[in-house]
Amino acid sequence: QLVAYEVKRMRAEEGNKQKILRHIKELAEKLYKNENPYPAVTMHKVQKPTEGCHLRLHQKPFPHLDEGTVQWIIDQATAKLQTAPPAVKAEKKCMVPSGPPIAAIMERNGNALVNSARRLEVVRNCISYVFENKMLEAKKLFPAVLRAMKGRAARHCLTQELNLHVQQNRAVLDHQQFDFIVRMMNCCLQDCTAMDEHGIAAALLPLVTAFCRKLSPGITQFAYSCVQEHV
Repeated sequence: QLVAYEVKRMRAEEGNKQKILRHIKELAEKLYKNENPYPAVTMHKVQKPTEGCHLRLHQKPFPHLDEGTVQWIIDQATAKLQTAPPAVKAEKKCMVPSGPPIAAIMERNGNALVNSARRLEVVRNCISYVFENKMLEAKKLFPAVLRAMKGRAARHCLTQELNLHVQQNRAVLDHQQFDFIVRMMNCCLQDCTAMDEHGIAAALLPLVTAFCRKLSPGITQFAYSCVQEHV
């Protein structure tokens, strides 16, 4: 049914987290009702006697119960249960149209994966150009890198790549390199959400205290001084 009816709706919802979450909640409720078709049986509560009720004068004595009658009622109920058909939800059969061909959906997802891989490649290449001092090449890719930072995968890729360069003792940059790296970090942090706080932002913390440039003999500026305004 999802494939047949909901594809247009899902496409319309892409990029809107509120609508997607509402849709998921609706699906979850449907699935839960499917697995739990019978509501829980409510237990009958027996009321407790009030305080001081035993002092009342008009209280009638509780009648003696006939053991044979009670046993007969229990036997009748047990026999009914044994012969009763099992309580099974009757299945409603219905025809569901085939919906769009699966190939179309697969192809669309495949394109998304290719685009994602291409974006990550652009981020890696641009960072390599910056550290190799190929500034003209880096400048050409830079707008595409800033656009890619909208995606979490690209932000994660940036932290990984920068971390590799720190490990190679390439943290001291010249002015142009420093400017490029700081702009990337700022863009990355600007697009971070609360969900990224303990992931992307936390991964950037050690990096912003590592990358630096020499302003003059004995004076070093670290990257954190340029990115510390972000929430």
